[in-house]
Amino acid sequence: MSDQEARRPTINDVARRAGVSKSLVSLVMRGAPQVSDARREAVLDAARQLGYRPNTVARSLVEGHTRTIGVVVSDLRNPWYVDILDGLRRTLKANGLRVLIGGGQLDHKVDPGVAEAFLDLRVEGLCVIGTLPYDEALAEAMKTVPSVVTSSHSYELPYVDSVVNDDEQGTRIATEYLLNLGHKRIAHIGGGTDGVAEARRRGYEGAMRAHGLAHFIQVEPCDYDETSGYAAASALLRGQNQPTAIIALNDLAGVGALSAADDAGLAVPADLSIIGYDNTPLAAVSHLSLSSVDPSSVEIGELAAIRLQARLRGDAGSAPETGSRDLIRPALVVRKSTAAPRADKEVP
Repeated sequence: MSDQEARRPTINDVARRAGVSKSLVSLVMRGAPQVSDARREAVLDAARQLGYRPNTVARSLVEGHTRTIGVVVSDLRNPWYVDILDGLRRTLKANGLRVLIGGGQLDHKVDPGVAEAFLDLRVEGLCVIGTLPYDEALAEAMKTVPSVVTSSHSYELPYVDSVVNDDEQGTRIATEYLLNLGHKRIAHIGGGTDGVAEARRRGYEGAMRAHGLAHFIQVEPCDYDETSGYAAASALLRGQNQPTAIIALNDLAGVGALSAADDAGLAVPADLSIIGYDNTPLAAVSHLSLSSVDPSSVEIGELAAIRLQARLRGDAGSAPETGSRDLIRPALVVRKSTAAPRADKEVP
């Protein structure tokens, strides 16, 4: 193959093939509306024949815009964050913006290189999804471009928009539901130190105290994964004050609790009711059928995209030094993992 044959086709090659000017090809590649359908199709057909791809990096340098948003995701294995990401991406894409995704943690610590890499790539905005520990480098990076955080209380900074679930209200709703079913020995697996975990613990404890059941409060530490959920639920089920219901930090921990109940020989929900949080697709799997608090994850992502685009446009009310906060009210989705306690397990 000769050098001429191997070289990458250029905009000039497309123009010659289509029989149009270079400037017209440029207009078509930018999606400009002032091009007739016939000419647009001629240019696109020539580009397909030649295998031409626009040099987006060069174009962004000329235009001063990359039309790209960097998204730092706390944990790409957590389906809750993926649901938020889905809503964010679809909304941004519909408005001509691309998304670059980076994992926010490395060895359980914030990866400082992710935000730095995004800024090197000249992203026009940043979004943080999930419960990342506070990191000064990331916080500083969010000062340099329009930024928004979703479902994280660690980065609710004065200059950043945030779209967060009312996590405290969510576990309060779950606890109230179990209380109305007749449960009193209700436990919570979670209680971590990050903002989301703290808020979810407060909601549970507040509801228990409001009903005069502070002496029944049990919080067993666990993280946002199935393994720690299993360990925490197993510890509760081995204890002297075995609960009749467990509210998990999230769905993954809730699945761990389901496994712990099964290994302990307990039937769900006859012997033990379990509620998760995040209402991920995992909770709806038929053989799990986990009741779960729905934080409207996709809607959170969509609203975060709207807030970010308003900052990019410089809309009124989106001043760089003033961040807005949207608190999204959750709702409980009841499935087969919850029921009234057995008569012989009720507490007078």
